[in-house]
Amino acid sequence: MSETLAIYGGTPAVDSSKVVNWPPIDEIDEKMVMDALHQRTQSRGIHNLEFEKEFAAWNGNQYALFTNSGTAALHMCLVGCGVGAGDHVLVTAYSWSSSATCILHHDAIPIFVDINPETFLMDPDKIEAAITPRTKAIIVVQLHGLCDDMDKINAIAKKHNLKVIEDACQAHGALYKGHKAGTLGDCAAFSFNQNKCLCCGEGGMFVTNDKDIYDAAAKLWSFGETARPEQNRDYHAYALGWMYRNNEITAAYGRAQLSKYDYYFKTLRGNGEYLLENLKGTPNLLLPYEPEWATHNWYNFNLRIDFDKLGITDPQEQVKFRNAVAAALKDEGTGASVWQRFTLPEMTVFRAKNAYGHGYPWSIPGADEGVDYSLEKFPNALAYSRKYISLVKTLRAPNGLDIAEQVRDGIVKVFSNLDQIDPERINAIVEARKKKK
Repeated sequence: MSETLAIYGGTPAVDSSKVVNWPPIDEIDEKMVMDALHQRTQSRGIHNLEFEKEFAAWNGNQYALFTNSGTAALHMCLVGCGVGAGDHVLVTAYSWSSSATCILHHDAIPIFVDINPETFLMDPDKIEAAITPRTKAIIVVQLHGLCDDMDKINAIAKKHNLKVIEDACQAHGALYKGHKAGTLGDCAAFSFNQNKCLCCGEGGMFVTNDKDIYDAAAKLWSFGETARPEQNRDYHAYALGWMYRNNEITAAYGRAQLSKYDYYFKTLRGNGEYLLENLKGTPNLLLPYEPEWATHNWYNFNLRIDFDKLGITDPQEQVKFRNAVAAALKDEGTGASVWQRFTLPEMTVFRAKNAYGHGYPWSIPGADEGVDYSLEKFPNALAYSRKYISLVKTLRAPNGLDIAEQVRDGIVKVFSNLDQIDPERINAIVEARKKKK
């Protein structure tokens, strides 16, 4: 049945006044943060140390270091695994930019691998063809909160003597065959940015079970020193180091949020499972796929437009139509958005091969041999970047099935009325709103 879309003046499907903002803050957060505020040590004290212990225990790691971002934790992973100038590191062709720019941070070269079109993750069957004589590691991005086929990837890594780094920045609590993300490779990075399922505003965590990897990463984390600030420092730089530490107030916030994460995870799982079941049969909608080996945390619940059924084949027209559908879904109150609009090989820093000037690090003798960022090598990543739409915060605690049901109604409403989608008209509406702000 035709129904006027909210973006054209119809009634939104979701009562936005009932949707609680993310993250929910309560007396636990306030008590922890106020305690940190009144501590004598603000830079590296009890809350930093306890957050590391608590997170490691919760996730199942021996070692953890609290950082100022997930990007910093990824850089630490590379250094911990001995990646250096001119080395090659495999990484998915579709992710947030940090999944690959972290490789450049230590003068190494990213080698992109196309994604599986159903999981949206690095395709394990395409890894071996991408390995070069310079390859030292694989960064496996557990994107959107879904774990890749780690048995297959670890077997390839073992065969070729490669380190496996998990970019688990979006994968808090996600499982692979019952084992948590962040325990499935040699080391891992988590992010606590506000968008994440576990957040403290900004921050990250480096984790590993390998003492040597931990020690090497810790030097990078704090000025190249061998001792951490809470230890007996000699203030001597033994290696090239950054300042990736974080502060007490942020750590306290993280501890408070971690104490509630099992509830957050259960709520997200329930809402995601509800949508997965109750959106079946929606016209022109492709739903996300949860493999039998995986337990998704539904960081992103990704919708895809079935352009084959719609007969829209031109890439530019697909993008315009997708953006218009996303805007229509947002106006229904679903919280829909378009996250990463580009594949990594499309980004200028990689196409120009000039991160630091003078073509560096690709200009390192021999480093650029066999490195090919031609976009036709990544058809699945390109297709995915044009047709997906993300649902993020509306499915998170304390928003429960009552909100998930309304979100379902909004999605069904828009996808059942795609004949109303006029990209030019919707773009004009969106642009007019921007001018009013």
